[in-house]
Amino acid sequence: MTAKELRQKFLDFFKSKGHAIIPSASLVPENDPSVLFTTAGMHPLVPYLMGEKHPGSRRLTDVQKCIRTGDIDEVGDATHHTFFEMLGNWSLGDYFKKEAIKWSWEFLTSPEWLGLDKNRIAVSVFAGDEKAPFDEEAYELWKNLGIPEKRIAKFPKKNNWWGMEKGPCGPDTEMFYWAGDADKIPESFNDDNDLWVEIWNDVFMQYYKSAEGKYSTMKQTNVDTGMGMERVLSALNGFDDNYKTELFWPIIEKIQEISDKKYEDNQKSFRIIADHLKAATFIIADSVTPSNVKQGYVLRRLIRRAIRHGKILGIPARNASHSDAGGENNFCKIIGKVVADIYKNTYPELENSKIFEELEKEEDRFRKTLAGGLKEFEKLTAITGKDAFNLYQTYGFPLEMTEELAKEKGIEINKIEFEEKFKKHQELSRTASAGQFKGGLADTSDATKKLHTAAHLMLAALRKVLGDHVLQKGSNITTERLRFDFSHPQKMTPEEIKKVEDLVNEQIQKNIPVVCEEMTVDEAKKQNAMGVFESKYGEKVKVYTINDFSKEICGGPHVDNTSELGKFKITKEESSSAGVRRIKAILE
Repeated sequence: MTAKELRQKFLDFFKSKGHAIIPSASLVPENDPSVLFTTAGMHPLVPYLMGEKHPGSRRLTDVQKCIRTGDIDEVGDATHHTFFEMLGNWSLGDYFKKEAIKWSWEFLTSPEWLGLDKNRIAVSVFAGDEKAPFDEEAYELWKNLGIPEKRIAKFPKKNNWWGMEKGPCGPDTEMFYWAGDADKIPESFNDDNDLWVEIWNDVFMQYYKSAEGKYSTMKQTNVDTGMGMERVLSALNGFDDNYKTELFWPIIEKIQEISDKKYEDNQKSFRIIADHLKAATFIIADSVTPSNVKQGYVLRRLIRRAIRHGKILGIPARNASHSDAGGENNFCKIIGKVVADIYKNTYPELENSKIFEELEKEEDRFRKTLAGGLKEFEKLTAITGKDAFNLYQTYGFPLEMTEELAKEKGIEINKIEFEEKFKKHQELSRTASAGQFKGGLADTSDATKKLHTAAHLMLAALRKVLGDHVLQKGSNITTERLRFDFSHPQKMTPEEIKKVEDLVNEQIQKNIPVVCEEMTVDEAKKQNAMGVFESKYGEKVKVYTINDFSKEICGGPHVDNTSELGKFKITKEESSSAGVRRIKAILE
């Protein structure tokens, strides 16, 4: 089965069960400052999981682009990835465990759909603890579908529970597929065996956890599921290695060609290069550029890690005269183009020359940094753990590269000291960024709603003051401030900034109702509603109208009346990127 067929089968199956198909959202969450990237299909659906009505249906399905960096150190094995596609289906207060589990089983095993061998499937359910009971219902449902009791594991919260410190939460049930030989399938299920690969997860949001840690039953219970495209595609095609599927193999072949090395002999480096440059290509396609902060920092780390593993494979030396490489020794752009070829029919945003320019620029930058590191290395006559860590932190030298160079010079490294420093550095990094990597529900507080509505007023005001060329290019809203990117070729003057503020505050003082209507995208276009990216909308959309001043397609949430907003003030106007300006604003 091809990736295209798998995507289509999944959507067709859930469409047949009354689900509305919605498109993938961007990898960069629009209004969720709690995470850097969209880590699961539920992120763009947060307002609806919290009770807001979705314009499409109470049953939804999609294929969502995701980035996860929490287990980046696991990348290099056969099943972990930084970028992946999540096949998902949701119930927003409609069906619950019985239907979700039954349909998961039907889709996986029915000959009409995936037709996977039932004997290769095992599941896990929540075992229960002092705060929430054993999920007996899920256990009995699986048993009644014919799964042997030895293949239904009862696991604690760390395995089979979804939730944050506060908010909706609940047990989940996970499905595993035996990726090993058919004649070696164990009788019972043990998740310590890596050949049992998790392929699908059904989350049942049935409780609400208070800030004090108390659980109560939610008014609207939801189902949120996620199936890993790469893992399922591998299972369907009889592979025990995701990198042998069509979503990776052309990249692996290109790395073999430019490195003159074999995949089987260098799996870890091949996988890291393929995974990281695929993720980087998709991140750049969603308007992120390499930098030292937030999404840009993750992007830079991925590209540079791939380059280092290219050096381990000897790609630079082999590739110096490659006709498709831009700068001397570069290969990231070559791999990026292979990634675009694999996915362009599904994700047309990858057909953008800027992606390959950014990969090229970042590789040039890093090679210069590496050159500086080599000069620094040549000054050393002995290498302490501190020296090795400095080469890592300042010049991006991995320990194995420093070891290789040291070996050539006959110098030993104090590895224990290096590892101590590295561990401390990792702990500090994780502590600093923990809130933005753990994933969670967007803030739907009153402050966020107010700023979200203010953003609509501001966009309309910007277009009136600066012209119709102004379009939204991105936004990020926290409880404290609004950040908004828009197309405009030059810096705004103080007079223009004041005009925008005055226009927005004028609408606030008029006490205008914020009206929400559901309609088709075509109807919204006929009404001249503003929209960010047409391709991301489903068949039906919500259009928010503020008198004759603003009309915009948006998922919400918003206030009921402009009088709730207070006073609007722009605190900063600056450049975001070429042809794009950025405004930061607050409500006083």
